[in-house]
Amino acid sequence: MIHSLFLINSSGDIFLEKHWKSVVSRSVCDYFFEAQERATEAENVPPVIPTPHHYLLSVYRHKIFFVAVIQTEVPPLFVIEFLHRVVDTFQDYFGVCSEPVIKDNVVVVYEVLEEMLDNGFPLATESNILKELIKPPTILRTVVNTITGSTNVGDQLPTGQLSVVPWRRTGVKYTNNEAYFDVIEEIDAIIDKSGSPITAEIQGVIDACVKLTGMPDLTLSFMNPRLLDDVSFHPCVRFKRWESERILSFIPPDGNFRLLSYHVSAQNLVAIPVYVKHNISFRDSSSLGRFEITVGPKQTMGKTIEGVIVTSQMPKGVLNMSLTPSQGTHTFDPVTKLPSLKGTVSLQAGASKPDENPTINLQFKIQQLAISGLKVNRLDMYGEKYKPFKGIKYMTKAGKFQVRT
Repeated sequence: MIHSLFLINSSGDIFLEKHWKSVVSRSVCDYFFEAQERATEAENVPPVIPTPHHYLLSVYRHKIFFVAVIQTEVPPLFVIEFLHRVVDTFQDYFGVCSEPVIKDNVVVVYEVLEEMLDNGFPLATESNILKELIKPPTILRTVVNTITGSTNVGDQLPTGQLSVVPWRRTGVKYTNNEAYFDVIEEIDAIIDKSGSPITAEIQGVIDACVKLTGMPDLTLSFMNPRLLDDVSFHPCVRFKRWESERILSFIPPDGNFRLLSYHVSAQNLVAIPVYVKHNISFRDSSSLGRFEITVGPKQTMGKTIEGVIVTSQMPKGVLNMSLTPSQGTHTFDPVTKLPSLKGTVSLQAGASKPDENPTINLQFKIQQLAISGLKVNRLDMYGEKYKPFKGIKYMTKAGKFQVRT
C-alpha cells in the first residue's frame, strides 16, 4: 500500500519523511518537482504522478504538499482521503498544521503516523482513538517527558477500538453539554462577459463540534434534503436511514468532526450572490487603458456580503495602474501584476495591445446564509436524559469564482 510519506514546503524542501514498508529514496520526489515547475500554481500540481517504478499521490494544504509513494496500483481516492485524514489529525493535535509546528512536535508526529498506518495500510484514523493511543502534546507533558524520559504513548488500549462504535471513546463526561453544527458552502463559478454563469456549482460541508456526556444518539433533519447531491458521510452516519427517510441518524464522535460533504451541481439551484460590472479596455495606439469594476450584492436574501476581495492578473505589458476606489482599498504589485478594484492602466512604452482582457477573481463571505437554500429543520437527541445546548450556523463563501471580461 503506502510505502513512504514526504512533506514538502512551498519552497520545494523536504522537511519530513516517514517510511513504512521499505525506505524509498528522496530522489523519487524529483518527478514531483518537475510537475510542480510545470504547474502555474501549487493547486494545479497533478494529484497523481506516475513514475517508472512508483506512483506519487499528493494533496496540498496549509502551504504543504503531503506526498505518498506507492508501488502498486490502488484506488487513488483511497490514498488521497488518507492524506487528508493525516492533515486533519495534525490540525486537531496541534491547533494548526504548519511547517514550524510539525518540526516542533516531530516526535509526536512520528508516533501518530506509526499508529495511523500498519505496514502501509490504514489502521487508526479516528482522532478519538489516536488521542488515547498518543496523548496530545501540552507544555506540562513536554516538561515531564523531558525530565523523566517518558513518551506520549498511552498506557492502555483505546476503549472505542474494541467496541461497535470505534469513533467514540467510552466514559465521556462534560459539565456543559453542547452540540454545534456549521453549514459551510463554497461557490465555484465562471461568469461570462454578459454576467451569465457558464458553470456554477456548490461544494458544501457540515462540520460539527459535539461535546456530550455518555453515548448520545442524534438525528438531524433538513427542510429540503433533496437539494443534497453526491453526499459523502462520516462513518458514524446510518446510511440506510438516510436512503429511506433522508434523516441523518448517528452516534457522534467526541469533539470536532466533519459530518458530511455534499455537492450541488444543478445550475438552476445555484444562485450567484454578487454581480460584477466591468469595463476593461486597451487602446491600439496609446499606452493607456481603462480599468473599471463595480461589485454589488445579488440574491443574498438580505444578508451582508463581507470580506470582498477582487483580484485580476494583468497582462505582461502592463507597467503600472492608477486606481481610485469608491470604497475599500486597492493595491498594485508590479511583480505579480495583481490589482484590486478600479482605475486606469499604463502600458510599457512600445508594448502592443494585449491579445485578451484579464479575468477577474472574487473572494467573499456571507454569514448566516447557505446559498443553496439548505436549512436544518431540527436536531433531536436520544439515549440520554439531559437537555444539551444546540446551535446551527450557516456561511457561504467564494471558492474558485471567476469573471471573464
